[in-house]
Parts: sequence; C-alpha cells; structure tokens
Amino acid sequence: MAALAIAPVADGDIAALIALWTACDLVRPWNDPSSDIELARQYMNSEILVGRIEGDIVASVQVGHDGHRGWLYYLAVSPAHQKSSHGRTMVAAAEDWLRDRGIPKVQLMVRAENTKACAFYDALGYTTAERITYARWLDGRDPTP
Repeated sequence: MAALAIAPVADGDIAALIALWTACDLVRPWNDPSSDIELARQYMNSEILVGRIEGDIVASVQVGHDGHRGWLYYLAVSPAHQKSSHGRTMVAAAEDWLRDRGIPKVQLMVRAENTKACAFYDALGYTTAERITYARWLDGRDPTP
C-alpha cells in the first residue's frame, strides 16, 4: 500500500478536491464547496490537508479551531482507496495540526444516517458528545437537514 504524501491544498488542487468530495458524497446543495475551500484558506486558524499518491489527491480533511476546540470537516478518501488506513492517516494529520497550535480538543459532526462514518470514528476512539446543535440560516432560508 502506497503511503500518503500530506500537504496543504494548493491553488491547482481545487477542482480535484471538489471532485473527491463529490465522489465521497460530502457535497450538499446548500454548501458551495468552492466557497468552503476559499473561506478555509483565508485564515490562519484553518487548513485543508490533502493526501496524495503519485501526485493524485486521494484523501482530504479540513481542520480548524476557535482557540479552544478543533473541528474536522470534509474527511474524504477516494472510493478506490477506502479501507486502506488513509482516513486514519488524515485524521492523525489533522490532530497533529491542532496539537501544534496548542488546541487540546477536537470535535466533529456526523449526520446520524451516516453509519459508516460513525463506525469509523468509533474505531478511532472518538465518543459521542451529548449536545444539542442549533442552527439558523442568516439569509432567512428554510432550515436544512
């Protein structure tokens, strides 16, 4: 199994990154992936890491923090490379990114119906944090799932 070369996303990677997220069913109509990528790259408290094999992007994770808690988003592994430990490798890279910035806790959200993702994070030792998440669109649109 080839090792991942992990680095921050580069300008020329955007189309391949969006294609990966789409192939992994992470894109939702109410979230424009280009805007999400642009926003994550604007600030020092977030980064999008990509994993490459022979130059091709096969994995990603977006990581950020609010000064106290880190958050993971858009963890993706190409369907052709799943079950290869690349997801674990990307999570570890994101956790290291947070540790390097002195962030002591990491959190993430998973849609309840995404049982594969829940099982993956369970296997990594993540636990369910009993919280209620409130949301509201600031532009007035109807709530989304």
